[in-house]
Amino acid sequence: MFGKPPNLEEARELMVAEQLVKRHISDPRVLAAMRTLPRHRFIEEKLWRSAYRDKPLPIGHGQTISQPYMVAFMTEALHLPDDRPTTVLEIGTGSGYQAAILSQLVDQVYSIERIEFLAERVKQLLPALGITNVDIKVGDGGYGWPEHAPYDGIVVTAAAPQIPAPLIAQLKDGAYLVVPVGPKQNQYLMRLQRQGDQIVEENLVPVAFVPLLGEHGWER
Repeated sequence: MFGKPPNLEEARELMVAEQLVKRHISDPRVLAAMRTLPRHRFIEEKLWRSAYRDKPLPIGHGQTISQPYMVAFMTEALHLPDDRPTTVLEIGTGSGYQAAILSQLVDQVYSIERIEFLAERVKQLLPALGITNVDIKVGDGGYGWPEHAPYDGIVVTAAAPQIPAPLIAQLKDGAYLVVPVGPKQNQYLMRLQRQGDQIVEENLVPVAFVPLLGEHGWER
């Protein structure tokens, strides 16, 4: 679809088979998105040789693109419905790869990035890949994007010391919020579900994400 060199296509297929399927990622929509989208396009060309390895990679400004497995795991953990129009909020656009994966599963993605350079780069990259259902703005992600709430899922790709309250308020009933929470060095990936007036929390896996900066995250 995107005209990638055969060696990179083969590496992407191997990534899906070895890193995702063998580690119990089973949602066919997630696997299809990971199999289709060219992760190497979201990093510098000098890193393309490492694009489909099981590790995060630098994207500049102290930020990273998450390892493929974590992107797939967080996407699957949202349990996004496929029987009605859906809207998802992402906090931390970064490279744009997570937003691109989500764009294949939902009708509309809203993504917030605090670093203007990264946001502008993704705004140019996604349309070049044929992705037109992602809106990006620069701002403090801890506040969410209330104009488009409530959301069918919210994913946070930076770690907060506690769960940002505005994001919980922007969840649709029955929807999930997936967010890394804990100290700057090591956190737990948490999943919250709104059930009417109740919020049900669960710890998923230990993780290590870059910090979420801002009023509802860490101080700059």
